[in-house]
Amino acid sequence: MFKTRSKVLFVTAILAALYAIYIISYFYGANAESDDLVEEAGAAIATALVMPHIVMMGLGAIFTWLGFFLKAPWGALVGAILFCVGTACFPMYAMFSVPLLILGFIAFSKQKKINKRNPEE
Repeated sequence: MFKTRSKVLFVTAILAALYAIYIISYFYGANAESDDLVEEAGAAIATALVMPHIVMMGLGAIFTWLGFFLKAPWGALVGAILFCVGTACFPMYAMFSVPLLILGFIAFSKQKKINKRNPEE
């Protein structure tokens, strides 16, 4: 299975999916657990500020998985670019998204090299 697919792309896809699940569940839990009106308003404002980051990272995870399953370097590239945009949207979470974008660009180059070596597959 990994003969024609990048292992780095697989690791990136798993990490991106785990991060997307984590951040969605974190902000969903913050909004669901509040009892006070002021606390709900604060959680809603925080979620609105982080929402572009959440969307970009989720889309990046989807495109990374597409790149892995379709053996398409463009999927890895689009995912890495979306990780860059997600990092720019909310730089406070750069410690989570910068490793993903670095791995995404590495995975793009690896998948491109694998596809050049195995053009018939």
